[in-house]
Amino acid sequence: MSDSHVNKFSRGRSIAWRTTVALVAVATAVGLAACERKDQTQAPPPPPPAPVTVVMATAKDVPVYLDEIGRTTAFEVVNVQPQVTGKIDQILFKDGEDIALNKPLFTIEKNWFAADVAQAKALVKQRDAEVTLAKQEFKRVEGLQQSKAISEQEFEQKKSAVEVAEAQRAAAESAVATAELNLRYTDIKSPIAGRAGQRRVDVGNIVKANEATLVTIQNLDKLYVDFTTSERNLNAIRRHMKESGDKQLKTYVSVPGDAGKAREGKLTFLDTAVQAGSGTIKLRAEIENTDRQFWPQQFVNVRLVLETKRDAVLIPAAAVQVGQQGQFVYVVKEGSIADMRPVALGQRQDDLIVANDGVKAGERVIATGQMMVSPGAPVKVLEPQAAPGAPGAKA
Repeated sequence: MSDSHVNKFSRGRSIAWRTTVALVAVATAVGLAACERKDQTQAPPPPPPAPVTVVMATAKDVPVYLDEIGRTTAFEVVNVQPQVTGKIDQILFKDGEDIALNKPLFTIEKNWFAADVAQAKALVKQRDAEVTLAKQEFKRVEGLQQSKAISEQEFEQKKSAVEVAEAQRAAAESAVATAELNLRYTDIKSPIAGRAGQRRVDVGNIVKANEATLVTIQNLDKLYVDFTTSERNLNAIRRHMKESGDKQLKTYVSVPGDAGKAREGKLTFLDTAVQAGSGTIKLRAEIENTDRQFWPQQFVNVRLVLETKRDAVLIPAAAVQVGQQGQFVYVVKEGSIADMRPVALGQRQDDLIVANDGVKAGERVIATGQMMVSPGAPVKVLEPQAAPGAPGAKA
């Protein structure tokens, strides 16, 4: 065999060997890929139980209420005005001072009014003398009339003169009473107990009777709370007012943003008509305010309690979720299994909410960790302080 034939044969064997190796490599790769696909089709291991915290649903008496925004008003408000015209002589209080009933507030210069009293009294003395004289003259002619020594006309004139003199004396006495009353009006006193506002006049100002307001006094020991509610609540309010009888419906008043305890009051007034423009009805409550927690014309939160619902089931408001079928909660059953429960909810009670249907008292409701929970899946109940995202939880 020639050398050229040997070389061709060698090259052919080399090509065949490389082809065989390549085919084996391809087959091996295909086999490995098939094995990987087979491994991928196997079911993944189940996830660990979701960590959650639970709160026991409880049965408790809770109020049925209406929440509205109201405004406080002073129980008594008096604009102090002068009843006589004159010059302010003294101011006897300080702005913002607590004022007792009948406390002197202002004095008006008295000289002119004292002079009027003296003049009126002098006139009374003059009228007294005129009455005495008229009576003496009438007594003189009264005896002559029986003897026909004077005419009937003269007799009647003397008699009438006595009556006129007495009437003039009565008028003079009335003028004295008026002058003395005006003199008393120069001492201006507080008609109520309350807190003084800012005075509007200074010493030396001339004030006119029944025109100028000198200061405003407000009784803050008790306040009105005025608020409105929709006319759709009117029938319920009227029904519960009737059912309560002599007991007035309770109201609870608080300042927005104030963590302090709400002040209990009572509903005292329901307006006689619905306001046509807004479709609302006016109401008024009264609260005690001796500690001055509230101030007139202040916006407040008002809760009007209509009735008390007995043995209502309460669950955490944070436990409620919303799905395609509506609101629901998760309840932990025996074996730490999550059960999804559709719920019908009532009113909130602070951080809790009434569950009218779907949950019974004593059941464990998932309060936190619901996002990792599936219906029928196991859960791991944690202590509240270890709950994911709860205060004090460890990362």
